[in-house]
Amino acid sequence: MVDDSAAMRALFTDILEQSRNVRVVGVAASAAEARDQLDDLKPNVLTLDVEMPGMSGIDFLKEIMAERPMPVVMLSSLTQSGNEVSLKAYELGAVECFPKPLKATPEQFAKTVGKLGQIVLAAANCNVRERVRLQQAKSHEAKFAWNGHYAAFSASMGGVEALTALLAGYPALCPPTVITLQAEPALVETFIARLDAELKCAVRPAKDGAMLTPGHVYIAADPEKHAVFEPGDPPRVRLVARDPVEGARPSATLLFGTLARAGVPAVGAVLTGMGEDGAKGLKLMRDAGCKTFVQDRASALVSEAPAAAMAAGAADQELRLDKLAETVIAICNQA
Repeated sequence: MVDDSAAMRALFTDILEQSRNVRVVGVAASAAEARDQLDDLKPNVLTLDVEMPGMSGIDFLKEIMAERPMPVVMLSSLTQSGNEVSLKAYELGAVECFPKPLKATPEQFAKTVGKLGQIVLAAANCNVRERVRLQQAKSHEAKFAWNGHYAAFSASMGGVEALTALLAGYPALCPPTVITLQAEPALVETFIARLDAELKCAVRPAKDGAMLTPGHVYIAADPEKHAVFEPGDPPRVRLVARDPVEGARPSATLLFGTLARAGVPAVGAVLTGMGEDGAKGLKLMRDAGCKTFVQDRASALVSEAPAAAMAAGAADQELRLDKLAETVIAICNQA
């Protein structure tokens, strides 16, 4: 654990030590201190503060990924600039960016930070050392004409990187797409703005009543609302306040399940992520005649969710993201 604040080191250490199967083997107040300990301690995971004296967390992350790639969880502040730095951290190879809830009540702090143990365990078992850098899909702009199929994806840990690569192949008039992304909402807001500026299609946060029309991608990340598919002409995204489904909100299983029940032509996929969210819903889509896939487990940063979907018999095939993007576009194309 690398953090220049002694209070934060003590607090996060105590919380992590209470997590099953997690042990903090060392702490450091700076990149220099951490560098001196890494060879001896050989940690499975490094938690790294963004703002530190001397070398910044981002610069140290860049050094680590170049010289000794390992799972790194960045600890960042909940600010606009902090979100931009977090996106940079993902680009450099961080497996997750965890927000420090500095202004939260004690109860909110305990609830939020309690998730850190789960994230560290998932990071320890992720594919950061073995995975090949994701290949962005080629754009299909000149060849695409929407044929009425809808698309839905789910992602959590590793999802920022995966969605960046997957959506790079989307044409301007892409298939109407809804995505559930388990990530810090403020970070997702910054991520959406970046995608919208860089991609040819429109990328928007999911809002209640948003019309599902060609050229639009909606990303649902509000931890208080589920996103569901509502049939109509055109269909719409609806946000509903319900209890979490198998611990997830927004629930990919609920989104996929509403697509299956709607009886519309659709394609769905579970991407990198923790847990089993999406597996049962994707199985419903497959049983309803939809095409279903998962990100292949070799390239998924965290393969738990894709593996759960495959084990449930929910997917036709597992594909690398560049191939998955091409396949989705082909299924949704009139040509």
